[in-house]
Amino acid sequence: MKQIDKYPHKPKPLKPDIQQNTKAGGSFTDRLKAYRDQHAQSLFSSLGRLFSTPFTSTMTIGVLALAIALASGFYLVVVNLQQLTTGLEASNQISLFLRDEISEAHANKYADKIRKNPNVQHVKVITKKQAMAEFKGFSGFGDAIDVLEKNPLPIVIEVLPKDALVDKEALTQLFEDFKKSTEVDFAQMDMAWVERLQSIVSTARLGAILLAVLLGLAVFFIAGNTIRLEIHNRRQEIIIAKLVGATNSFIQRPFLYTGFWIGFLSGVSAWFIVTFIMLILRQSVENLSGLYAGAFHLLFFSYGETFILLTISSTLAVFGSWLVLYIQVKQLRPE
Repeated sequence: MKQIDKYPHKPKPLKPDIQQNTKAGGSFTDRLKAYRDQHAQSLFSSLGRLFSTPFTSTMTIGVLALAIALASGFYLVVVNLQQLTTGLEASNQISLFLRDEISEAHANKYADKIRKNPNVQHVKVITKKQAMAEFKGFSGFGDAIDVLEKNPLPIVIEVLPKDALVDKEALTQLFEDFKKSTEVDFAQMDMAWVERLQSIVSTARLGAILLAVLLGLAVFFIAGNTIRLEIHNRRQEIIIAKLVGATNSFIQRPFLYTGFWIGFLSGVSAWFIVTFIMLILRQSVENLSGLYAGAFHLLFFSYGETFILLTISSTLAVFGSWLVLYIQVKQLRPE
């Protein structure tokens, strides 16, 4: 006798692959795609919300852009100042006047010994004939010098130290070592000029760091305050989202992307401000450099520096937004 099925409409069991896909909300790939879509939606919806309030967004981004432009602009000033002082390093050279009995062959051997010193960048030997020719050209006493029976000028070795503007102690020690050499009769270096250059560069570098820190804090607090106001305007929306079971991370996501856009657009605007100012100054600075027979050219942001600028501005704004969200969203509870 044929057995009658008590449940004729009982659903057939799912295939193993279908059971695996439907278990725990789908496969890993599906969950990853859903996560990606959620972030993409938050990213572009937050940008659209910024454009929906153009006046407020422009004012906020404009203030942040000026702050970032001040810090990055001063950084470029320091970079160009370092370029200028690098060109003036020749003024920090050490002049070694050798003893009169030192021959040219001995002087060349001594110069080769100096070149092996790791603290030396460049060595130049000026022979007696070369020194006499330079003296005639600059002094204007060529006819009077020609009557001399013997060249009284010594052989001179010009030494350009490495990092002359950075390590003052090493420079002083190098100078003292040269003075003790048996071949050297007299050594000369303008230490006062070196100290002035070191002081200028160090002060400018420290000022750039302090200004960057202060203006970075300004970006942090302004971005955080902007998100705080946005949370206040969307308070009811956040409460309703919590009522239907939205997590804090889901609620915070669009606000974090809003902070990202604020920081990123402020960094881009700052880059254009600084570049525009540098373009205005470039021709005047190069004309001034030409009057002094220099080859000084203004340096602009490189690709790497531009990337760092945008990364720092975006990160500061996101971190400021996250700190405000972490405190404010927890405090909002459905009544």
